[in-house]
Amino acid sequence: MGFFSLKLMSILMCAFLPPSSQDPNDQSCLTNLFQSMHVQDHNLVNWTEPNLANPCSGFMSNLTGATCNNGRIYKLSLSNLSLYGSISPYISNCTNLQSLDLSNNALTGPIPTEFQYLINLAILDLSSNHLSGTIPPSLTMCMFLNIIDLHNNSLTGPIPAQLGSLVRLSVFDVSDNKLSGVIPTSLVDRPGNLPGFNATSYSGNEDLYGYPLGPMKSRTGLSVMLIVGIGLGSGLISLVLSFVVTCVWLKVTDQKLAAEHQGKISELMPEY
Repeated sequence: MGFFSLKLMSILMCAFLPPSSQDPNDQSCLTNLFQSMHVQDHNLVNWTEPNLANPCSGFMSNLTGATCNNGRIYKLSLSNLSLYGSISPYISNCTNLQSLDLSNNALTGPIPTEFQYLINLAILDLSSNHLSGTIPPSLTMCMFLNIIDLHNNSLTGPIPAQLGSLVRLSVFDVSDNKLSGVIPTSLVDRPGNLPGFNATSYSGNEDLYGYPLGPMKSRTGLSVMLIVGIGLGSGLISLVLSFVVTCVWLKVTDQKLAAEHQGKISELMPEY
C-alpha cells in the first residue's frame, strides 16, 4: 500500500470518528457567565439554553465569540460587546480555556480568585472595564500566562510580587488604575534573560512608585508649603488688621485734636 493510500485512509478514519462528548463543566461555565453579565443590543443573541448545553461541535462553536478545540471551549473573545455586570467565578469550570478576552466592556466587581483553576490560560485581557478590588496573587497558578492586560480599570492595592514567577509572561499592563505601593523587583529583575516591563506598563497609578517609575512622591514638601502658606496668610491678615486699626486710631485722634484746636481759637476770638 502506497504512502498516499495510507494518508487517505487516515483522513477517512478521522472523518468517521465519533465526536467528543460535551463537557458539563463547559456548560456550567458558560451558563453562569452569561447569567452574571447583562447584554445590550442582543450582542449575544445566540447564547441560548440549547446552545449553552451544546456549545461545541468538534472545532466549531454555535456561540458568538467562542472557539472550540476537540469539543471543549478553547477561547472566549467577547470584547466590545457592551457587556456589563460581573465576571462569574464559575468561569473556572472552563478548564480547557486558553484565551479570555473581555476587554472594552463595562464589567464591574472583582477579578475572581477562581481564575487560578484555569491552569491552561495563556492570554488574559480584562482591560478597559470598571473592575475594582485587588489583583489576585493566585493568578500565578496559571503558569502558562503569556499576556496579562488589566489596564484602564479601578483596581487598588499593591501589585502581587508573585506575578514575577510567571516565566512565560511577556506582556504585562496595569496602567491607568488606582494601584499603590512599590513595583515588585520580581517584575523588574526577572530570572534568566526574561525582559522587565517598562514604565508604560505602570503609568497612570498615582500612588505606585519604584523603578521603572520614579521614587515615592514626598508629601513632606507639600506639608511644608502648606504650613508656610498658612503662616504667610496669617501674617498678612495681622498686618492688614494692624494697618486698619492704626488708620482708625489716627483719624479719631486727628478729629479730637482738631476739635480741641477749634475750641481754643473760639476762646481767643474777641466778642463784638
